[in-house]
Amino acid sequence: MNFNHLRAPLAVLPLALIAAYSHAQTTPAPSLPVTVVTATRVAQPLTDVVADVTIVDRDTIDRSGATGLADLLGQLPGVSFVRNGGPGATTSVYLRGAETRFTAVFIDGVRIDSQSTGGASWNAIPLSQIDRIEVVRGPAAAVYGSDALGGVIQIFTRKGEAGFSPSIEMGFGSHGTRKLSAALSGQQGAVDYALGVSRETSDGFNAQPDSNPDEDGYRSTAVSGRLGWQLNAAHRLDASLLDSEMDAQYDAFSPGNDDHGQSDLQTLGLNWSAKWSDVYSSKLGVTRGKDRYETSPSSYVTDTSVTSYLWQNNVTLGASQVTVALERREDHLDNASTTPVISERSQNALALGYALRSGVHTLQLNARRDDDSEFGGHSTGSAAYALGFAPNWRAIVSVGTAFRAPTLYQRFSAYGLPSLQPETSRNVEGGVKYEERGNSFSVIAYRNKVSDLITYVSGPGDCANGSGDYAGCYGNTANAQYSGLTVAAARRFGLLALSGSLDVQDPKDLATGNQLARRAKQTAKLAATLPVAGWTVGAETEFVGKRFDDAKNTKELDRYSLVNLSVSTVVAKDWTLLGRIDNLADEDYETAKGYATAGRTFYVGLKWAPN
Repeated sequence: MNFNHLRAPLAVLPLALIAAYSHAQTTPAPSLPVTVVTATRVAQPLTDVVADVTIVDRDTIDRSGATGLADLLGQLPGVSFVRNGGPGATTSVYLRGAETRFTAVFIDGVRIDSQSTGGASWNAIPLSQIDRIEVVRGPAAAVYGSDALGGVIQIFTRKGEAGFSPSIEMGFGSHGTRKLSAALSGQQGAVDYALGVSRETSDGFNAQPDSNPDEDGYRSTAVSGRLGWQLNAAHRLDASLLDSEMDAQYDAFSPGNDDHGQSDLQTLGLNWSAKWSDVYSSKLGVTRGKDRYETSPSSYVTDTSVTSYLWQNNVTLGASQVTVALERREDHLDNASTTPVISERSQNALALGYALRSGVHTLQLNARRDDDSEFGGHSTGSAAYALGFAPNWRAIVSVGTAFRAPTLYQRFSAYGLPSLQPETSRNVEGGVKYEERGNSFSVIAYRNKVSDLITYVSGPGDCANGSGDYAGCYGNTANAQYSGLTVAAARRFGLLALSGSLDVQDPKDLATGNQLARRAKQTAKLAATLPVAGWTVGAETEFVGKRFDDAKNTKELDRYSLVNLSVSTVVAKDWTLLGRIDNLADEDYETAKGYATAGRTFYVGLKWAPN
């Protein structure tokens, strides 16, 4: 990997944070242990998790002032995103440089995916409804099955707690942006509840100034709800729902048209958790995720539904835990423009897990067998070990395999190839981690090699329709490797909170040696917050290295640096004023060739949340 292109000031930021650990004498305030669910599908303290994990809570989301979910995720170590215009436009999120379809995404435990493009519709997930995010970097197919080659992102909406907690937020910003949201949550006896609604509109800006002179705005409406019923001390029922509709203007191939892309994302979940004894507990769940996308005036509709059934059993034996899960996934695709020959498929799976925490040793073993109705069976496995070599310090090492099944569109549409095989990966990583009362430091090196990468090959080909008359078709034509090093740290010095990360990676096509499109080899981020005279002041800086917009590395995307500022203050009892300026220096940059970014923008909001 080439370190030469990283600017010196940003390259030393994580090193400065390391040095701060050696010299700081400040004792952080005590806090409750942080619990993680996503790493193994079993709740466990963060200090017991071997995987490379980042947690984002609601307070962090509020302080960030991020425009959308991708903007928030882009502030985290090992995460980057690309967007074709404004917040409502098509968005890709890369974990450790892996394709956006290589991240398994869940909302309240409900898997969302597209059997057309592959991957989640990031622009349709409403940030206003999110209470917590868990990001697991590294393959997790041995736990979750297909899709998790790069990692897993689990999104949680608000959950009811004791008392009654209402809130209202309103705000406005650049490009005619207007936001209004309301939420309430609480608990009454054995029942807890949460409900949230939001509306966001923006006039937008011209996403493609060289080809289409119109502004590209968006309209977004979302509602979420969760209901829990503690039947008794051992049994609990949970239900969740989310419905998010996005109508975003975009620039298509015909200048002058008022093109719209309409997204509708829905999730429904019902789960029964039972603790049968001190040794045995179980969870039974039925979930459904729906992802619909339609364009106008040009006619294109694609509609995916993913229905999942999960029966998970946990047995705790002293310092060890055994997990046995049976899971069924059913995918359905309706694609009006090129209807697949086969529009349904299913996967049945058996997953086994073993976890041990004994003294300074932590061990995590997982194995899974998925049987797909179309391409047959596929086995995955992982092994992870951590050694506590000093107080709050651990050395970790892990290996794992993963796969992603081809989408129904890739195999059976007019552009598909029925003989496509799953994309597979082999990952190895290792490093050191420090965790203590909200302070953290980690250095993780990884190498994830992907075989049978599916790409679209231009030109006449032998596609699913058998005629070969189309402009091209999908094929298992490439191999890729995502290797790199992530350094991340967070530390509080009295009232000053600092966090930063440095990613040096080499996402490349193994056949050509070229850098994979739209992914940088160097990224550095630094954030700070500090209370000043009744205000909480925040600043973020980000540097992104050179990228290429195409696989042949002929269309270069320049490196760029961004600075964002945020402030908040209590203006009256229960009332908080929020302000944010993004891209303070009005940097002119692109994440995708030919697509503009917003430039300098501001947002001012007012939030009412009684204590």
